[in-house]
Amino acid sequence: MARLLYVTNLSLDGYVEDTNGDFQWAEPHEDVFDFITSLISPVSTYLYGRRMYETMALWELEPGLASHSPSWARFAEMWCRTSKVVYSRGLSEISTQNSTLRRNFDVEEIRRLTSTETRDLTIGGSTLAAMALEAGVVDECHLFVHPVILGGGKPAFQGDRVTSLELHDHLRFDSGVVYLRYGVNREREDISVVKAPH
Repeated sequence: MARLLYVTNLSLDGYVEDTNGDFQWAEPHEDVFDFITSLISPVSTYLYGRRMYETMALWELEPGLASHSPSWARFAEMWCRTSKVVYSRGLSEISTQNSTLRRNFDVEEIRRLTSTETRDLTIGGSTLAAMALEAGVVDECHLFVHPVILGGGKPAFQGDRVTSLELHDHLRFDSGVVYLRYGVNREREDISVVKAPH
C-alpha cells in the first residue's frame, strides 16, 4: 500500500509564492536539492494542478536545465521517467511524456491508487493539496521551510479543515532551510472548525 505525500517549499510565514506569484526565493542549494531528489526518487506518480505542472514540465521541455549541474541532471532524468497525473479543466492537452490529464480531482481514484501502488505518490500545488487534505487522503507532509518572510502570497495550506500532525523527522541545512516531516494523525483528523462570524 502506498502513501500520498505533500511535498512543498514554503516561507517561514507559510507561503509557497509571494504576492507576485514568484518563488525564486525557494531555489534550493545543492545539498537541499540532492535531499529532495533522494526523497522523491522512489515515488511512482506525481499529482499536479495546472500551475505546478507547467512549472515542473520545464524539466522535460527545456533540456538545458539538466546541464546546470550533476544534481539537476539527476533530477531531470528522474522527473521525466516518473508518471504524472495533471488535474486541470483549462488545459486542452499536456506536453510531457508519461503524463495523463484529468478534468476533476477524483478522491476515489486517489484511494484506489494508494491501495494498489507499492510505491508512494506525491501531490504538488497548494490548491490541489488542500483538496486532498480536505478529503483526508494525505498521509504525510514534507515541508522545506526557507528562512524568508514574505508577508503575503499563496499559502501552503488552505481550507477550513483541521488536520492533526505528528512530527516524524526534521533536519537543518547549512543554508538555514529546515526540513520537517509530519505524519497525519488519523485518530484526530476529523476535528471540526467553528468559524468566527464576520
